[in-house]
Amino acid sequence: MIKILADSTCDLSKEVLELYDISLAPLTINIEGKLYKDRVDIEPNDFYSMLEGLSEHPTTGMPSPEEYHKIIKKAVNDGSEEILCICMSSGTSGAYQSAVIAKDYFYEESPDSAVKIHIVDSKCMSHGSGWLIMKSAMMRDQGASFKEIIEFNETYKTKVKHFLSVDDLNHLIKSGRLTNASAFIGKILMLKPIMTMKQGKGAIVAKERGLKRVLQHYTQEFLKRNDPEMTDFIILGYTSDRKVAENLKAKIQLDTGFSGDIYIIQMGVSVGTHVGLGAISMFFVEK
Repeated sequence: MIKILADSTCDLSKEVLELYDISLAPLTINIEGKLYKDRVDIEPNDFYSMLEGLSEHPTTGMPSPEEYHKIIKKAVNDGSEEILCICMSSGTSGAYQSAVIAKDYFYEESPDSAVKIHIVDSKCMSHGSGWLIMKSAMMRDQGASFKEIIEFNETYKTKVKHFLSVDDLNHLIKSGRLTNASAFIGKILMLKPIMTMKQGKGAIVAKERGLKRVLQHYTQEFLKRNDPEMTDFIILGYTSDRKVAENLKAKIQLDTGFSGDIYIIQMGVSVGTHVGLGAISMFFVEK
């Protein structure tokens, strides 16, 4: 039995996690001195409703090795013989290293165990790692072997294309993702930055004036970059405005003719801390 583990930045919904039996190691969120576990003590809508009224910018902390060790042990006790853990990019967090430490500790504790554990540094963020996790679960349920699923992840993890645009640049400034100068120019010109992942870290690749141009950018880039043999589904993410994601879904179907599944899933608290309200994202596999 193959068990899939992840950290809470994968931003998969409770329904998806339950459908595919995926266990999460939660990040911690410090909100004005009070610590919360992502998706355990606080849900996205609760967080977004309070975000603008906070006097201090929230901060996030990676899952501890103990968190990973706990879910590894539970998976083994429940009968799993092969465990795949897909982590957010090591370029943005220490979550991957925490998972590796937990794996090493498990084998120190149980040196004769036949359980196989593989940790993936996804080089992704948010629904980028979420895309890999969902695809891995689908492959498992279709009968793929542990080796095949590992090979898929290690081969395609840098091909998962990320697009993210934000409505409020202040959160990117406070989290160190954008300079004050870039933000000032962006605000004056009413430009929205579009970010992607490069070498495991976030990078601004375009700036568009207004939401309409952002959505147009997404569909044009999809037409140019999409690998139709590998993208059997798309994930669209949002923080506070689902209607924008629904409009993007309709636009993709109309402008590109894509006929696969398009999932609309809200970004979680950890990611929302950095991107703020009004964020919209898109994930697929590029050529």
